[in-house]
Amino acid sequence: MATKQQFGSFEEMIQGSDLPVLVDFYAAWCGPCHLMANIIEQVNTQLKGQVKVVKIDTDRYPDLATRYQIHALPTLVLFKSGQPADRIEGVLPADQIVQRLQPNLG
Repeated sequence: MATKQQFGSFEEMIQGSDLPVLVDFYAAWCGPCHLMANIIEQVNTQLKGQVKVVKIDTDRYPDLATRYQIHALPTLVLFKSGQPADRIEGVLPADQIVQRLQPNLG
């Protein structure tokens, strides 16, 4: 059974994760972000057990968008040991995202 995890802060979540964390920065009004939703599900399925996927709404958390310099949506940021390791802006097919992330996993 899956359990919902809560964290005191975003930093606590990315630093406390045993796996690299892929953060999908999006906004509800962003058309390309809606396209990425299905793509992110495919990436999550392909990389199951290798990465943790988290979605962050930049309208609800503008401080995080500012801190990580999110200027375009959608933007994916891969955090490894609490630090940004890779960044992908815009819509890409799932296989290209997986290929791009692979060197930072494992």
